[in-house]
Amino acid sequence: MTEIPVADAPPKNRVSTLIKFFLFLGLGIFIIWLSLRGLTAEERRQILLSFRIANYNWVILTICLGIISHIFRSLRWMLLFEPMGYKPSLKNTFYAVMVGYFANLAFPRLGEVTRCGVLANCEKIPFNKSFGTVITERAVDMICFLLLFLLMVLTQMGTISDYMDTNIYPKLVAKFGNLDYTRMVLLGLLGIATFVMIFYLLIHKRVKKTASYQKLKNLVFGFWEGLKSLVQMKQPWLFVFYSIVIWVFYFFMLYICFFCFSDTGALGLGAGLSSLVLGSIGIMITPGGIGLYPAIIQETLQLYGIVRTTGLALGWIAWVAQTGMIILIGGISLILLSFNKKSHGKINAH
Repeated sequence: MTEIPVADAPPKNRVSTLIKFFLFLGLGIFIIWLSLRGLTAEERRQILLSFRIANYNWVILTICLGIISHIFRSLRWMLLFEPMGYKPSLKNTFYAVMVGYFANLAFPRLGEVTRCGVLANCEKIPFNKSFGTVITERAVDMICFLLLFLLMVLTQMGTISDYMDTNIYPKLVAKFGNLDYTRMVLLGLLGIATFVMIFYLLIHKRVKKTASYQKLKNLVFGFWEGLKSLVQMKQPWLFVFYSIVIWVFYFFMLYICFFCFSDTGALGLGAGLSSLVLGSIGIMITPGGIGLYPAIIQETLQLYGIVRTTGLALGWIAWVAQTGMIILIGGISLILLSFNKKSHGKINAH
């Protein structure tokens, strides 16, 4: 079976990883509790009814789109090895990607290490080189996410403003009196700037000596180095095309779930874009988005007039579909990787 380099980490690092895992898992479970605690008996009944009446044919299509998106991710990853002189097979690259996602469900960020270990065994690609390509991928995906976030802000600001005018602003007025949007924004920015300046002046020297600061510094450096490595790519436009296709499939993986219910099926692409962007934040925070992803989808859909019970049911359906696909395909990939071994225990080279 594929070796996972993190297993050889010092005990202190393994303990730290376990603590982080249980911390974020606990956060996810706590969010699940919070999202269900405020529901009345009637709302719980409505959620169960929503699960029963949902059209799950759309979920099957969602799962198929998810598998295709990961195939394109594998093709994109293969392009990054060309400047190094390596040509991994699509089969093993896809297995590595899926096993990586599978590992991420257990321990955040373990997947990046795991899939590099898979290629090191299957394709004899040095771990440090493949890990550099993963940094590049993460950098590109972060840029894609930020662009989508900007697009959401530019195209959905009207909907967000309407929701604030109806649900948020009246509560602020009742508590603090009449407020002006511009003044609120300026005061908020001034407060943030003041806090950052005080923080920098008082403790920046101490922070620079901490391990967390060094990790952040290395992450930023790796982010920049990953972007620079794109210059050496032989087919940059194909890489851009694959990146666009991956995120288009991510979008439709979620948007197609909207058609499970008649209410959400009538929503436009803007609602899907907001759900994709904000839901992705939930996946970044908790392992696989457990608890937080469905809650964010529910809150997002409320911006578009969807009742909380339907929104929460749809969020859970989308999360289970995506997570179930990773568990199924990732598990199968892990099993198939074992058949790559020869009788003497070494993995076939290509």
